[in-house]
Amino acid sequence: MDIRFDGRVAIVTGAGAGLGRSHALGLAARGAKVVVNDLGAATDGSGQSSDAAKSVVEEIRAMGGHAIADGADVTNPEQVQAMVDAALAEWGRVDILVCNAGILRDKTFAKMGLEDFRKVVDVHLMGTVNCCHAVWRHMTERGFGRIVLTTSGTGLYGNFGQSNYAAAKAGMIGLMNTLSAEGAKFDIRINTLAPTAATRMTENLLPPEVLELLKPELITPGLLALVADDSPSRMILGAGAGVFTETRLHETQGVALEGDEISPEGVMAAMDRIRDTEGQTEMENAFAQTRKYARMAAEKRGLPLPWEE
Repeated sequence: MDIRFDGRVAIVTGAGAGLGRSHALGLAARGAKVVVNDLGAATDGSGQSSDAAKSVVEEIRAMGGHAIADGADVTNPEQVQAMVDAALAEWGRVDILVCNAGILRDKTFAKMGLEDFRKVVDVHLMGTVNCCHAVWRHMTERGFGRIVLTTSGTGLYGNFGQSNYAAAKAGMIGLMNTLSAEGAKFDIRINTLAPTAATRMTENLLPPEVLELLKPELITPGLLALVADDSPSRMILGAGAGVFTETRLHETQGVALEGDEISPEGVMAAMDRIRDTEGQTEMENAFAQTRKYARMAAEKRGLPLPWEE
């Protein structure tokens, strides 16, 4: 069955160019009405212009779709709420939110000013929080919502000279996990996209032949799957060059220590067993981890487990 978005209303932030533009066009091509949000800033977040967002709106309208431009700064909660209100006034609903807006201010940690660190975290992480918060009540009241956050390989695995960007992007995973749990009973599904694409932020880092393989258009199909009616929830989808993967966080089985073993020396002596990946599992939530530790410790000491009796 074809994935369609007829009757759905989507907000895509950072949609004036690159991945955001591709996402907006992809949603519109399959029937969604789209709010094309873009501050029109440079890749470092400086300056602003509405031209980029308006250009994408014109593209969508030219192909027979419906779209409006919005220049809200995602770091400004009042502007973000006004953007959501404008969508509701225009079309009466918001079904899909794609948090894509971002900037780069790359420097090694030793050379980075704290203002550059704060700004990148503010745009990526708090900008995403602001957008999710602005649509949350509406989605819970309607009993439907599809939200995609944007992380990256840097957030998952780190990258030299991008401590600010890595910290912001890693924050998306914790946000997704918690919002997914809180939104489940309202059929609000939260996923995270980890794209590798040729955009304004990567064009000076990669050779032309590689950039051609990493076109944003080869990532957007993954995004569309994550916001479909039958989408999963709490998934980290890696996407680039037509390749799609899932990243999962696993915890090793670990070891339970007792008595004199519970010491720095004891932990170091057990390090190979602590890091042994055999039997590693995913944690449903933080309390599941707490229960695991309590169970292992109780079993080690021969104590009863009341919650499992």
